Amino acid sequence: MLLKTFGWSFAITALGLVAAAFYGGWTAFGIVAILAVLEISLSFDNAVVNAGILKKMSAFWQKIFLTVGVLIAVFGMRLVFPVVIVAISAKIGPIDAVDLALNDKDQYQQLVTDAHPSIAAFGGMFLLMIFLDFIFEDRDIQWLRWIERPLAKLGKVDMLSVCIALIVLLITSFTFAVNAHQHGGGHADKAQTVLISGIAGLITYMVVGGLSGYFEDRLEEEEERAHEEEEEAERSGKKKPAVVLAGQAAFFMFLYLEVLDASFSFDGVIGAFAITNDIVLMALGLGIGAMYVRSLTVYLVRQGTLDDYVYLEHGAHYAIGALSVILLVTIQYQINEVITGLVGVVLIAWSFWSSVRRNKALAEAEGKAPTPDEKAEVSSGV
Repeated sequence: MLLKTFGWSFAITALGLVAAAFYGGWTAFGIVAILAVLEISLSFDNAVVNAGILKKMSAFWQKIFLTVGVLIAVFGMRLVFPVVIVAISAKIGPIDAVDLALNDKDQYQQLVTDAHPSIAAFGGMFLLMIFLDFIFEDRDIQWLRWIERPLAKLGKVDMLSVCIALIVLLITSFTFAVNAHQHGGGHADKAQTVLISGIAGLITYMVVGGLSGYFEDRLEEEEERAHEEEEEAERSGKKKPAVVLAGQAAFFMFLYLEVLDASFSFDGVIGAFAITNDIVLMALGLGIGAMYVRSLTVYLVRQGTLDDYVYLEHGAHYAIGALSVILLVTIQYQINEVITGLVGVVLIAWSFWSSVRRNKALAEAEGKAPTPDEKAEVSSGV
């Protein structure tokens, strides 16, 4: 099972490291290995959240996620995206941006760094909306009940998450403008860009998430109707195959996953510049890491880990909330990538430990190992 799920990741790792060694020797080999570890550590919470979405999809769409999705993640976000950012910010053509990335790495790095405020605003707002919609939802199973219970009651207020997100964006852009003005920097004109980018992130979340939710609801309704028709057909002695809208629903959930991955990858792409400004090494290292994140996502789904450790999804969403705040803070202040990665790891490890304690308490109470259904029926807080 492990080899089947992670086989492609192992193969890509070997090919990527060999390619790095041929490209730049042992130094390049080490840089790619470090970048891969960086990407995995920063994106572990991404895998947990992805697993919660991917488990609703068929095996076919899981394969699409591991094939087409990887191409989008590796070549789109880890290779093409930085070049596009440079092209837009420097107002040059894509070919010139590629030439800059290959032949003038210092200037390329500077242009990407200059574009960071707009990137962080977009990604920060998208991730913040994910966290707010999760924390304001009333759930049967709650992890930190002293936080989640009152917030779930507040969540009954319509559009509360959107209002809070917009307030955070306004405060961020205003503070950025004031700080730039006081220090006499050349970034005051970028406050408007931050505001527009943040709104774009909010709109992207609402459009993609709304379409995904709409087709998911349609799928559930169609499945229920098809099930009723099957029962009626069996009673009448006829067989009627179930026809559901799995294609449309799965497509928009797949689209949602790709946008989510893009938002998660912002910090990895920007953080990679702290290690190297070579676009080839960056693509190799982050690409290897992206493969492991996807394989880990599928592994969590097939092993039923989220059903067995019910607080993992909570921990991942808290990590998303922390990452969204970190991204917005990095618009003005630099935060070490180690801190960014550790925050997510600590929150997920804490939620895993809480899940283990909960399962142990259930087993002791029942005098036997609880089933996933029994565990899902019990809600306990930390």
